[in-house]
Amino acid sequence: MKYTYLVVLFAFVLTSCSEYQKTLKDSDVKKKYELAEKLYDEGDYKRANRLFEQIVPQYVGKPQGERLVYFFANSYYQTGDYYLAAYQFERFTKSYPRSDKAEEAAFLGAKSQYLTSPRYSLDQTETNKAIDRLQIFINTYPNSEYMDEANKMAADMRAKLEKKAFEIAKQYNRISDYNASIKSFELFFKEFPGSVYKEDALYYDYLAKYNLAVNSIPSKKEERINNAKAAYQKLISEFENTQYKSKAEKMDKDLDAEMIELKQLIEQYSK
Repeated sequence: MKYTYLVVLFAFVLTSCSEYQKTLKDSDVKKKYELAEKLYDEGDYKRANRLFEQIVPQYVGKPQGERLVYFFANSYYQTGDYYLAAYQFERFTKSYPRSDKAEEAAFLGAKSQYLTSPRYSLDQTETNKAIDRLQIFINTYPNSEYMDEANKMAADMRAKLEKKAFEIAKQYNRISDYNASIKSFELFFKEFPGSVYKEDALYYDYLAKYNLAVNSIPSKKEERINNAKAAYQKLISEFENTQYKSKAEKMDKDLDAEMIELKQLIEQYSK
């Protein structure tokens, strides 16, 4: 019985594959449409997608076009091809803005873009695109049932950009490019004033200014020491019991010593 069942199953699959391959090569658009919809309804999105790809251009402007373009976009989404899903859902919303599926398509398109976003250390072009699309969706459908998920995804994307900006500024410090680190942290504080990395960012900004000061030429040293001490005061005023307190205090004493040494040098040369 088990053997018979397997033989029947194999024959069914073989027949199904044969029918699919035959239809794929057929010029009959109606047959392709019917089989594509059947496969789609059965959850066979990958094979349905190949048929949709062939027939979608034939239905542009026709009554079935709206339904077909949505299926085509969703088949990409269901098979995990999020780049093409994002593109096709955008195409759908532009072509059928009054469709009953417009809201869902806009959300799935934005979510597809979100799912193309790479880890924070890589280029964040797709992340910025995802934020833009999610914001458009949020503004367009403020009462959507998908609003909570959309807001969460947007927050995830902003957090990723925040972490990348922090790590870039910190990395400049590691490679001793202190000016670049200081400029990067300046932009970071403007863009992410309430950042979860603020304590760390204030410390590493201070560290960059400290290193720039102690390694400075005499003509720029006083100004840079003052900038570093101002960064120290900002860190302590915002985080009185910062985890970096002992390091920060030692650095501040070093700056005082550097200032005394600088003034002695100036007095020596002024005589």
